[in-house]
Amino acid sequence: MKQRLSKGWMAVLIVAVVLIADQVIKILVKTNMYYGEDIRIADWFYLRFAENPGMAFGMRVLPTELLVVFRILFVCVIGWWITLLVRSGYKRGYVAAIALIMAGAIGNILDNVFYGVIFSDSTYTEVATFVPLGEGYAGWLTGHVVDMFYFPLFSFDWPMWMPFVGGEHFIFFSPVFNLADAAVSCGVILIFLFYAKLFGDSVHLLGTELKKRFTSSAP
Repeated sequence: MKQRLSKGWMAVLIVAVVLIADQVIKILVKTNMYYGEDIRIADWFYLRFAENPGMAFGMRVLPTELLVVFRILFVCVIGWWITLLVRSGYKRGYVAAIALIMAGAIGNILDNVFYGVIFSDSTYTEVATFVPLGEGYAGWLTGHVVDMFYFPLFSFDWPMWMPFVGGEHFIFFSPVFNLADAAVSCGVILIFLFYAKLFGDSVHLLGTELKKRFTSSAP
């Protein structure tokens, strides 16, 4: 009987596969599509090249540099958290869900850190190309996250009598996102649906371990 992949190596494999796939897709889009260009796959699925400096699905709540620093710290904590989960015998599916979140976070960090210094700018008339290091469209930590998946599953016009939105056109699902965003969302959904109790227990475990570390390092 074949030995199952350990939980730790499973997490490493999930992160590696998501990162490779995410970066390959982003580079192909970045170097082959004009900014804002649409490629119709089906009526409900388009490739739409968009960029954003912020968080998942194009949201922006903090300056890019500060956001990247927080993301890097977040990833370091998650990486350590996964080692705690594996050592403490947490379920394989839960470890996989946390690994998906970590992979998605790293995927968008790479865009922010490197894309601004290795790519020329993407415009409505010019496709980006690789450039010598440091000659790109932005500096370190200020590159834009590349998004491309657009799923306008259905749309309708709100009735005129509706307050605030009357007469407006509504599209579901309108945000443009990437594979890293999808990995984070899948991880969160898995936790919400199947591992809510484990999440609470593991957060308590993480807090306890962090408290021990700070206490032991205190003078």
